[in-house]
Amino acid sequence: MSKTGKPDPVSRDIALRRAGPIDPYRIFFVVGALMLVLTLFMLPPMLADLVVSNEDWKVFAGSALITGFAGLMLVLISRDAWSERVRLKEGFLLTVSSWLAISLFGAIPYLFLQEPGMSFADAWFETVSGLTTTGSTVLSGLDRMAPGILLWRSLTQWIGGVGIVVMALIMLPFLKVGGMQLFQTESSDRSDKIVPQARQFIGFIAMTYVVLTIFCALSYKAAGMRTFDAVNHALTTLSTGGFSTHDASMGFFTQPAIHWIATVFMFLASLPMVLYVRAVRENNLFVFRDQQVLGFVRILAVVILILTAWRMLSGHLPFLTALRQVAFNVVGIVSTTGYALGDFTTWGAFAIAGFFALMFLGGCTGSTAGGMKIFRLQVMMLATQAYLKKLASPHRVVTIAYEGRAITQEIAMSVFAFVSALFATVLLFSVLIAGLGVDFTTAISAAVTAVTNVGPGIGNIIGPAGNFSTLPDAAKILLGIAMLLGRLEFFTVLVVLSPNFWK
Repeated sequence: MSKTGKPDPVSRDIALRRAGPIDPYRIFFVVGALMLVLTLFMLPPMLADLVVSNEDWKVFAGSALITGFAGLMLVLISRDAWSERVRLKEGFLLTVSSWLAISLFGAIPYLFLQEPGMSFADAWFETVSGLTTTGSTVLSGLDRMAPGILLWRSLTQWIGGVGIVVMALIMLPFLKVGGMQLFQTESSDRSDKIVPQARQFIGFIAMTYVVLTIFCALSYKAAGMRTFDAVNHALTTLSTGGFSTHDASMGFFTQPAIHWIATVFMFLASLPMVLYVRAVRENNLFVFRDQQVLGFVRILAVVILILTAWRMLSGHLPFLTALRQVAFNVVGIVSTTGYALGDFTTWGAFAIAGFFALMFLGGCTGSTAGGMKIFRLQVMMLATQAYLKKLASPHRVVTIAYEGRAITQEIAMSVFAFVSALFATVLLFSVLIAGLGVDFTTAISAAVTAVTNVGPGIGNIIGPAGNFSTLPDAAKILLGIAMLLGRLEFFTVLVVLSPNFWK
């Protein structure tokens, strides 16, 4: 308020941005710009097919023309409406509409390829699986496929990976979804705006992502991969996506060094990208002594040691072989990459139960990993401990903090609401998929792996040795929706579907 008692211009501007009507042209501009970016990523697969004289290059050229034209039209009709100040409701709608539009246009190449020839349900499932870095697939015969489609699959995951990091660090704190207020930066402050510094912040994140991808590709190449395989697997490792150029996934490669490189880079991709930026800018590696990172490392260490002992005893394997197999598969599941190195469902009931539990966990916030996220597990533990103290001493004042930041009641409720939504969504989609005639094990593991963006499920059909091609088309559409719900952290979508949102 000003001295005259009237609202000052800044306060009035903030109030308008919070309560004002949604301007669809702001949404059109961003969606159009993202479609133009998607168009550029369709060019490398086109060139890959041109190099080997494969006719599929025409499909990617046509897809690029369609996507580019639609994106350009959206930008042109809305160029005067764009502003870096975004209203809260526009933030929700912008996030949902962007991912939905990119998934639909990203499916165009799959629809027109003669080989393998895909229905809309298959094409959209594969695209959503790529963009959300889930890694579930309906494709088989990858070893015989043209390079263009293999590269396109990998690129969709790589695009989705960097999009996930930007969304987690800029949009979700701004939208106050799932306790993400804890990770507010100068690019996602409480004044309901996306400030110009976001561009610089996104630039740093993107550069970190590119550099890690290059290092990963060079490491794979040095360990014995072909250049094409090294590039594709680097794209899907850093995005924690898990698409491969071979049906046997990482099991195709017999060199132990490749398995260890994948394990290391899956782990690195599961750490907050912002910590890499801070480490370089501050020249200080101690930034990785983050509460979330330390918790993540402890969980991985304990699980790997327990399952390695189990694998040695039940499978009669040497220690190093058991350690390599277990470390690879555990990091692959926890990071939600989903690469397959053998079939862990053949390791016995104890291992299957352990991997099923790990599907819910996920990596660190601000990484490309999916799942519940380590910080939410830690916040729930701190909040539960505080509640127990209050029960024992009702008049005691209990304060809890995470990395020096106070955990308010709003944040704690947001985290518990997110976890409740996660399990409720899993149960709902399990029932819906089972209602389509799918067996219970496949239905529930498919729902879990889709919602948590892990990739492989449990069982003979969608396990590490199978894929999702035999599921009904309706089940694939449902799983695509579940992947988007999980990746957009549930409430981002549910709010938009609420009638109150449109009042």
